[in-house]
Amino acid sequence: MLQNKTIAVVIPAYNEENQIDEVIASMPAFVDRIVVVNDLSSDQTAEVVLGRMKKELPEFRNEQIGPRILERTRYNEAEMVLQARDEKEISDFVPSELVNRDPENNRLILINHLKNGGVGAAIARGYKWCKDNNMDCTAVMAGDGQMDPAELEGICMPVVDGLAAYVKGNRLIHRSAKLVIPRTRYLGNSILSIMTKMASGYWRVSDTQTGYTAISLQALKKIDLARIYRRYGMPNDMLVKLNIARCTICEVEIKPVYRVGENSKMKVMRVIPRISWMLFKAFFRRIWIRYFKRDFHPLFLLYMLSMVLSLASIPFLVEILKNLFVAGSVTPNSFLLIYIFLVISSLQSLFFAMWMDIQDNDRLQI
Repeated sequence: MLQNKTIAVVIPAYNEENQIDEVIASMPAFVDRIVVVNDLSSDQTAEVVLGRMKKELPEFRNEQIGPRILERTRYNEAEMVLQARDEKEISDFVPSELVNRDPENNRLILINHLKNGGVGAAIARGYKWCKDNNMDCTAVMAGDGQMDPAELEGICMPVVDGLAAYVKGNRLIHRSAKLVIPRTRYLGNSILSIMTKMASGYWRVSDTQTGYTAISLQALKKIDLARIYRRYGMPNDMLVKLNIARCTICEVEIKPVYRVGENSKMKVMRVIPRISWMLFKAFFRRIWIRYFKRDFHPLFLLYMLSMVLSLASIPFLVEILKNLFVAGSVTPNSFLLIYIFLVISSLQSLFFAMWMDIQDNDRLQI
């Protein structure tokens, strides 16, 4: 525990038999629960975790940990409805089985996916267990040993102190970033971070791809965990969902860790197009829900106007290109003037919308 707040760490694991034992063994003493979600590994990951269970203290008693059952009163119907929904939502997750016989009293928890769901699905399942067991702060650490346990307390403290609902580690601001992070990953991270800023509304977040995070119980309850993106775009999608829920976030400097025996399963050039399309859809979902459906804001109209004007300019661009390739030149004409007007108006609307977006969301970033 930290300052009387319960701490859990979710470890998504897929074929991490060589690393997972060391990750669990190096977990700081203040961690109350270690939740390993084995994403249908084809190696001995599950067996290694079971072996570590025998080395851990088999049982301990903490009255603050465990599901809390509400008793119906005349005033808590809303809470009862949410409790019933939480009990049923497990069917929306990837099918899984809880290995522990006495999970309420075990520090190390093992959940086996019955089919491979992806790293996002594994984290979501771990989040679900922590939410159901009312963990005050839930962190995420990879099973490949790329996250320094010594930095875990720094990741958790903003949540424990109530300063932020969600904390992300930031490797890019560490002075060794350009020297340690592989160039392809550094470039891919930078590209996705720029797109994620606009899609999520958290314009000051710079390292969007790191999985070293911590989240409060209140924030977990605001997110539809079963709808979290199931693959490597999970951190990006998580930011969008947190923004829609108006959760405060902050970044904490962490060191980049590579070449510790990890075997990366992410192919950057394959992942970027998928995450880009996901972020494109997520942007419109965020704008629709936050700035039209829930609380109307002029930036919604400006974003939409920018898109409409951009689309309207395409036919004129086609005509201009036809003249260029057929006649060999583009003389000043109505098509060119209308196209310039539409493009300038579209950019003005976009920049004004982005400025409003930045101003409105600045209060959500610590």
